[in-house]
Order: sequence, then structure tokens, then C-alpha cells
Amino acid sequence: MEDLLELYAEPLDARYPVVCFDERPYQMVEETRIPLPIRPGKPERYDFEYKRRGTCNLFVFFQPLRGWRRVKVTKRRTQVDFAYCMRELVDKHFPEAEKVRLVLDNLNIHTPVALYEAFPPEEARRILKKLEIHYTPKQGSWLNMVEIELSVLSKQCLEQRIPGIVLVKEATLVWERERNNPNATVNWRFTVSDARIKLKRFYPS
Repeated sequence: MEDLLELYAEPLDARYPVVCFDERPYQMVEETRIPLPIRPGKPERYDFEYKRRGTCNLFVFFQPLRGWRRVKVTKRRTQVDFAYCMRELVDKHFPEAEKVRLVLDNLNIHTPVALYEAFPPEEARRILKKLEIHYTPKQGSWLNMVEIELSVLSKQCLEQRIPGIVLVKEATLVWERERNNPNATVNWRFTVSDARIKLKRFYPS
């Protein structure tokens, strides 16, 4: 835990960017009836019935100190999908970085093994050498700042009925641009000192 909190306290360094990463599923649904439009004194109204249109997955990269995020929508959430995200992270988003300091939770696909499942050993090793992985404690995924960003994404973009993966990609791209333009970020205030006071029970006595 203190490892992450110290990491968050460090200043922005383009050579060693701190990037938080996580994902969430999304249930796509379609309207069964056309919603009633807004009228004076009446909000837009939706029918309670809907059709399920399957699920997709949203991977989210978030660099708090720069106020930058990227949403990648995929059909599945597998080790291979995770591995391709890691290659995109180091080759496309941070090609000039010496190492990307990556914050992950303990999900079973968030492992170096995933890269060896997806790529030849030389390529997997090349990508891993560009990553410095910092895991959140077990039962402590809330320490990953991208969890807050996922909550914002859910409230601002995903609390609507989106019937297909193409439309999910379009909606999240608009949201991403609107959040990136003002470099919106998380005002993180939880420090090592706070942890030693508020979470004292987790420290050895």
C-alpha cells in the first residue's frame, strides 16, 4: 500500500509515467419502444422494457498527473486482450518512456504470463522490460486511481441504453475527448501518513 501512495506522491516525469489500468464489463441493451422526447415540464421518458444485446469489455488507461485517459472497447476480457493493451501502452501511448510504472489490481489476467500467451518470448520480454508493475494490495483495489475514473465513466457516459459495440466505442470516444481536453484528473489526498493513522490495524504492532 505504501509503495503505491509514495508512487502517487512523486512529480510528473515523462521518462517514468505513472499509469493506472483496469477494466469493467458493459451490458449492451436496446430499446423496445421509442423514448418519448422532452416536452415543457416533462423529462425524456423511457419504457422499462429493453432487449439485451450481449456484453463488451472496457479497458481504461489513466495517467493522473497528466489528466489523460484512453478507453479501449473489446469483445472479450482475456489474457490476450490484456497483453495487446500492454503493447499499445508502451508502443503507442508512451514510446519515449524509459519505463511505464503501471498500477494494476490482482485480477488473474494481470500477469506477465499473459504477454507470453499472446506473443513470442522475445516480444513479450521486450514489452515487459518497459513496464514496472505495482500491484494494489488484495482487497485494496480502491487504491488504484482508475477505479475513480471508471466511476466517472459510468455516471457520465454508460448510464444509458447502448445497443451495440460500435455505438459503445463512439460514446466512450466522445467522453474520453471531453475529459482529456481540460485534462480532468483525480484530486488524490490519501497519503502514507493518512494510511498509518486511518489503517493502523493493518500494521504490525
